[in-house]
Amino acid sequence: MSEQRALLSSPKKRSPLKLAFYGLAVIVILGCLWSGYVWWKMDRTQSSNLDAPSDVGIVLGASMWGDSPSPGLKERLDEALRLYQEKKFSQIIVSGGLDRPEYKYTEAEGMRMYLVAHGIPETSVVLENKARSTYENLLFSQEIMKERGWTSAVIVTHQYHGMRSKNIAVFLKYNHPQLGLTESRTLQMKYHKPREVLAYTKWKVDELLIRLGWK
Repeated sequence: MSEQRALLSSPKKRSPLKLAFYGLAVIVILGCLWSGYVWWKMDRTQSSNLDAPSDVGIVLGASMWGDSPSPGLKERLDEALRLYQEKKFSQIIVSGGLDRPEYKYTEAEGMRMYLVAHGIPETSVVLENKARSTYENLLFSQEIMKERGWTSAVIVTHQYHGMRSKNIAVFLKYNHPQLGLTESRTLQMKYHKPREVLAYTKWKVDELLIRLGWK
């Protein structure tokens, strides 16, 4: 009788398979909650109120199509042109390295040619030719700003990319970074927005590693 009571009162052991399932379920739920939160914040990001002019506009690179900027990159450049013409800044940094070894021009060189062809003086466009990521776009552009004594900047990019760009700029201690954002009529948002959620998540991991001195 005592043996039966002991068996009845003893806790049931969960199988390793069940524990693994519960763990996976928790990870999936947390991942969905995080993705939804990032998507919500991403959609709420808007252009800054550019009441006072800044020293420089920083156009973040995107892919080249051969010797010319891709349609998506042209959208960023057209926004930079509009803001320049409205005197929101008098200098422009175009930031982006070489997409492919066989390409003739870096993203920055392609962007400069486009801007100059649309009426921007060549002396007003500064090249940043090395960056391969948004973090490097802003890091290397910040170095140019320091060299030239510029202290204020408008970051020009697409709306869906604005949240991560500003977050990185704040991390790099830009002085009140501003955003000049454009909506895209050429990019497929069903691809780019989920990709941006992953890119933002990767950035937050990288940010932690940098803060810890592990990267």
